[in-house]
Amino acid sequence: MSLKSEPSADTSALQKIAADMSNLIENLDTRELHFEGEELDCDVSPSDPKAEEVSIPFSTIYKTQGFKEPNIQTYLSGYPIKVQVLEVERFTSTTRVRSINLYTIELTHGEFKWQVKRKFKHFQEFHRELLTYKAFIRIPLPTRRHTFRRQNVKEEPREMPSLPRTSENMIREENFLGRRKQLEDYLTKLLKMPMYKNYHATTEFLAISQLSFIHDLGPKGIEGMIMKRSGGHRIPGLNCCGQGRACYRWSKRWLIVKDSFLLYMKPDSGAIAFVLLVDKEFRIKVGRKETETKYGLRIDNLSRTLILKCNSYRHARWWAGAIEEFVHKHGTNFLKDHRFGSYAAIQENTLAKWYVNARGYFEDVANAMEKAEEEIFITDWWLSPEIFLKRPVVEGNRWRLDCILKRKAQQGVRIFVMLYKEVELALGINSEYSKRTLIRLHPNIKVMRHPDHVSSSVYLWAHHEKLVIIDQSVAFVGGIDLAYGRWDDNEHRLTDVGSVKRVTTGPSLGSLAAETSESMESLSLKDGNKSPKKLPVPKGVNDMDSKLKGIGKSRRFSKFSLYRQLQRHHMQSTDSISSTDSNSITGSVRSLHTGVGELHGETRFWHGKDYCNFVFKDWVQLDKPFADFIDRYSTPRMPWHDIASVVHGKAARDVARHFIQRWNFTKIMKKKYRSLSYPFLLPKSQTTAHELKYQVPGSVHATVQLLRSAADWSAGIKYHEASIHTAYVNVIENSKHYIYIENQFFISCADDKVVFNKIGDAIAQRILKAHRESQRYRVYVVTPLLPGFEGDISTGGGNALQAIMHFNYRTMCRGENSILGKLKAELGNQWINYISFCGLRTHAALEGNLVTELIYVHSKLLIADDNTVIIGSANINDRSMLGKRDSEMAVIVQDTETVPSVMDGEEYQAGQFAQGLRLQCFRVVLGYLFGSSEDIQDPVSDKFFKEVWVSTAARNATIYDKVFRCLPNDEVHSLIQLRDFITKPVLAKEDPIRAEEELKKIRGFLVQFPLYFLSEECLLPSMGTKEAMVPMEVWT
Repeated sequence: MSLKSEPSADTSALQKIAADMSNLIENLDTRELHFEGEELDCDVSPSDPKAEEVSIPFSTIYKTQGFKEPNIQTYLSGYPIKVQVLEVERFTSTTRVRSINLYTIELTHGEFKWQVKRKFKHFQEFHRELLTYKAFIRIPLPTRRHTFRRQNVKEEPREMPSLPRTSENMIREENFLGRRKQLEDYLTKLLKMPMYKNYHATTEFLAISQLSFIHDLGPKGIEGMIMKRSGGHRIPGLNCCGQGRACYRWSKRWLIVKDSFLLYMKPDSGAIAFVLLVDKEFRIKVGRKETETKYGLRIDNLSRTLILKCNSYRHARWWAGAIEEFVHKHGTNFLKDHRFGSYAAIQENTLAKWYVNARGYFEDVANAMEKAEEEIFITDWWLSPEIFLKRPVVEGNRWRLDCILKRKAQQGVRIFVMLYKEVELALGINSEYSKRTLIRLHPNIKVMRHPDHVSSSVYLWAHHEKLVIIDQSVAFVGGIDLAYGRWDDNEHRLTDVGSVKRVTTGPSLGSLAAETSESMESLSLKDGNKSPKKLPVPKGVNDMDSKLKGIGKSRRFSKFSLYRQLQRHHMQSTDSISSTDSNSITGSVRSLHTGVGELHGETRFWHGKDYCNFVFKDWVQLDKPFADFIDRYSTPRMPWHDIASVVHGKAARDVARHFIQRWNFTKIMKKKYRSLSYPFLLPKSQTTAHELKYQVPGSVHATVQLLRSAADWSAGIKYHEASIHTAYVNVIENSKHYIYIENQFFISCADDKVVFNKIGDAIAQRILKAHRESQRYRVYVVTPLLPGFEGDISTGGGNALQAIMHFNYRTMCRGENSILGKLKAELGNQWINYISFCGLRTHAALEGNLVTELIYVHSKLLIADDNTVIIGSANINDRSMLGKRDSEMAVIVQDTETVPSVMDGEEYQAGQFAQGLRLQCFRVVLGYLFGSSEDIQDPVSDKFFKEVWVSTAARNATIYDKVFRCLPNDEVHSLIQLRDFITKPVLAKEDPIRAEEELKKIRGFLVQFPLYFLSEECLLPSMGTKEAMVPMEVWT
């Protein structure tokens, strides 16, 4: 029957026939198959002015393809591969073959140089495979891959280089030089022929892959095909439940060894299937005893025992030796246990910068994100997608976090976000909403949440790091989440009831609306049908009295907003609108110099959920980000005081490495993330860390080391790391003049029963040492006046709040284990000359009423001797410090650049980084931002400690108590006294004019910490309450 009589040819049948023909031809023995003709050489000399180096971008790691795909970019454009056969090793054999010759071939390609070892039989097998391919390419098979190959072979080479045919055993040793030259010429000619050079058999013979010549992955390491055994993970639940060989699976994988990690890929898809980092537990063992496998190779690190299978014992020995030699040569720093037990080495000459409060931090994070070219890594305890990183808002949505991330994702930047998955009954941070919002923006944004509480049995501990990493070259480390309530500046405003008007020639409402709408087009979210929401708008500074700020306009005027006007003009498609009044109605017009031009009117900085007071009320309805949840006309916000840092180069690589370790662990830990859509991440090489494409302005050079708290549940490592705790204790013990601490918690003084960290003990012992040696020594501790838990302190504050107060007071002053308990036993009342405990408080006028609120100290900061600083996410408590509990990240910075200063009345070379940070902290809390800093230069002298620090804190506390009768208060020792205390009249309400006069005497924010508040009460949760049922470790 003719084909014409058939209605149509069966395509699937043709494809099956083509596949059968492919298999048949690939198995042909073509040793005698030759074609006549000349070779094709299309490589260009690097010296040719037309030749330009086209490097393989780092983003290639996310676009790997199957090894047999025809259009893979493996080589650097414009660079030939140079071949040299260095030596021949002759091995005797126990088989009938008398000897085996092993050739060491050195190859050079651009900046990369590597060696492969091949026997002559490997050359023969390789040659036969190429001849098969040569014949195969002529046949017009109807497959996509084959058609692509045929189309790309522009001119068919008709003669391949010839391979020597003389038997190896017939060559005498004096003739080996000739044989080496023959093999060199063979490979050199072959690699000038693109048809063969790009064939997968050639890349396998040369031990190269798509990831071989990526500049940022460092030197070219060992590569090759191996068999890999499943299992071996350190974390329970990741391995097969059974035991013995029956439960193991063997898979063919392409192994790649780099300077600080190794990985294996699936040859059929090109997918990276596992990444194993080099660390202090990195070991390689060979033999059946170690691997339970014939010709086995075992590779250990803190996360996994990886078993590989080779072709022979000699092959296994070669792999082991080559990997060890390469890693020891290029990655020796990763094999060591570093100072303080840290995973990271000390990095000298590193650019670093500090931040006091989130304004400058958020702005630099936004600018760095804008410069990202390849990757952005973010991990936070809490992340709010709709926060603005630059304020006041004068460019629409441009600097809103979700808009920045969407813009960069559209530009091709890969964005990876890890969020703490909270226990929803205990916390209301709604990480599920944050994840859902981010992943809807663009496919290049990947978000993971961890831990899964049931499968991991982790209910009590949290991921607490706050990291932003740009291209693994710039890393922000500190205590500031990209979340609501965090943005603040040095003024710590209490109120924000105004709206902003840009100083222009007075555009009509319609043109202003159009302008605002145009600025919103940068973000077109999928759920664009939602009704528009308000954006934050700036609030002004009262130039006349910086302490009585935020008086605000009356409510009848504040009801007008552009938001409603735009709704009337059918502009619901915009995602959020900055409220802007059409006229300046208020009588007192304020001016705000913001760096973006002059703004008049009252500027709103915190919008919707960003205006918060979490002791008054915790966050609710986070899926409605622009809706207020507390009345800003009656309740002041709670200002937020925080510290952060940024590091560059090798130190940033170390931060990225921690993020990568956590990401890759979470990917294999949680089944939903094992798909290819969530890729494995690869650390960039330290050899290229100095090539900074972007540098944060204002950075200084210093010696830097990364520290962390990490464990099996958080990072998948065998032993927990508590290098932050070790560093804190070490710095305190070795400090010579002073330490300055700002921390959200102050829970320490080990009794080895309930509390285990020894930071409080180290402080007490250092003071006692100074006293015994008659040395002047100071300790400054700044911590929140109340813990950050929702509760009404006028009725006692609630069980959670009281539990934290109990352990804070137990550390400071209550009981023989406390710091003051230990000091008083030896010093009596002289302890007051050595240590000061303080908090921060401010005040303002809200709708004509005087109000006050504590400033929430969220910092995690230690400064010692104006030359050493630790900044991070770790609180002073067991949760953060022990390593086995919350995961944390910190950086220790030690100055190398000094400036002339004074310490204890004598000339002193202070560190530029440490002293600059300490002076800025002092300026902010003591109110020296706009005056001379001479009084605060010497942190140890009696004049400063007693006449400035202690005196300011005492005076401010006295005035606040007089005007507002603040809580917590030293007059209140019991709940009975508390009830009586709150019934007495308050000067701010009885006589506001006199109260204002008193408040003018306030300087800065510093107040004494009330050490005797509720001292007669047991503050631990009462039996039968839900807080009492929680393990004690939750509070410590």
